[in-house]
Amino acid sequence: MQTPSKASFEGVGELARMAITADEAGGAHYELRIGEHREPLDAWLGHDVALSFGGHIVCVNCQRSTRKSFGQGHCYSCFKRLARCDTCMMAPERCHYFQGTCREPEWGERHCFAPHVVYLASSSGAKVGITKPSQMPTRWLDQGAVQALPILSVASRRQSGLVEALFRHEISDRTHWQRMLKGETADVDLINLRDDLMARLAPGLESLKEQFGEDNIRSHGEQTVARFDYPVLAWPERVRAFNLDRTPQVEGRLMGLKGQYLILDTGVINLRKYTGYQVSVTLSTRS
Repeated sequence: MQTPSKASFEGVGELARMAITADEAGGAHYELRIGEHREPLDAWLGHDVALSFGGHIVCVNCQRSTRKSFGQGHCYSCFKRLARCDTCMMAPERCHYFQGTCREPEWGERHCFAPHVVYLASSSGAKVGITKPSQMPTRWLDQGAVQALPILSVASRRQSGLVEALFRHEISDRTHWQRMLKGETADVDLINLRDDLMARLAPGLESLKEQFGEDNIRSHGEQTVARFDYPVLAWPERVRAFNLDRTPQVEGRLMGLKGQYLILDTGVINLRKYTGYQVSVTLSTRS
């Protein structure tokens, strides 16, 4: 276990999702982001963490104060106005641009008409998901995946959603976060799973290729499964999640980091959920 380079860290500002990178061996490394502060978290394992929320939230889009956060850090006005907050972000197969009802057509053209990847991963069990090529492996690390394998390359977000919807007939697209945070993730042979799913879903995939063209839905061809290891001293036996709106003071010993969660000996907290919340964070060493 690393030793912090200082006895304490104090930061005040708006929370953002933790930055996570993976080294060549797949080891995940975390950085706390709060206001202008950046603090590597790996060395603070086994030491004390205290978060304090004073009730102030700033919209991540318009920077105005909001009494309540919507869609991970937006005020209600932005949440209702921005295409990135629309329901098709969670269900791309229901693309509003395709239906002619996109809230921001120019934004949709930039972000939704871009190549996407359909992947298999193991976070709390095998699952299917989608992401942009530029978000690999960030997307997998954010989900706490211990394994991941890109399986198909598609030309647009809607097409990736249609492929994902086809795969949902055979495999979940959800991560069971409580199981993920208990470390209950069995090793999965993603190569064999991919081959099995591709064979079983071949008629549906061929139908989509006929609709969109062979070049727009292609096998990714990756034969190497990405594997990740997270900095965790001990897994919780019972997962208790803190809610800053109800419990504005959170304290505990940092036992691990996985996905966007701090695992404390007193409970867990998803920092990404509180994007835009103005908090004070104190990290202090234990003797």
